[in-house]
Amino acid sequence: MTTRDSKSAAVAAARDLLCRCYDGVLATVSVDVPGYPFGSVVPYCLDQHGRPLILIASIAQHTKNIRADARVSLTVFDRGEPDLQAAGRVTVLGDARQLRDEERELALRYYRYFPQSNDYDRTHDFAFHAIAPRRIRYIGGFGAIHWFEPETMVLANPFDADAERGIVEHMNVDHAAAIRHYCAVAGIEIPEGVTPELVGCDAEGINLRLDARIARIAFEAPVTTLPAVRQALVAMAKA
Repeated sequence: MTTRDSKSAAVAAARDLLCRCYDGVLATVSVDVPGYPFGSVVPYCLDQHGRPLILIASIAQHTKNIRADARVSLTVFDRGEPDLQAAGRVTVLGDARQLRDEERELALRYYRYFPQSNDYDRTHDFAFHAIAPRRIRYIGGFGAIHWFEPETMVLANPFDADAERGIVEHMNVDHAAAIRHYCAVAGIEIPEGVTPELVGCDAEGINLRLDARIARIAFEAPVTTLPAVRQALVAMAKA
């Protein structure tokens, strides 16, 4: 494999991990112990621009830190891996910015991933923040270390909020059996009594929610149009 192919493979693996996981360690700059990093665990999903999106309470320590210094990092890894040191992990270094009211449609995707948080930002003094990446570090195992510029691996969703919502609602209402089939083919175990639901669709795959867990199924090839999404989903149903 050439150096270019190796980097492309690392970019793809890092992006897959960032899309597949749904929580991570958020590091902020402490205001109580100035200059020291403060770590906390937060759920996240990617917004339409491909940025990690978090919902945090005004009383939380990390929120107070962000208000004083927007520089953060989010470290993501697959908690199901038996050997975390040998598995991949991604650290996104960037700036956390609170979403404006006119950007609220970006938050609707988050609610599909984490429905228990619905309207926290309106009723419990939570606020959405998007992390705009500055640099990204990916470790694919021992010695496999890469640095990426944001434009290398941060991809905007080709489907706007309305188009993605249409895909999600159509599949959940009309094709629940197909979604179960996707899980079976991908080896995703469905807990007893749980109905898997589609929560996100982007150029490279779909995300499903199984109770409190998020699972990822990648497409065979990237898709950028609604007809291409339909073809990819039909092909998965026939697998």
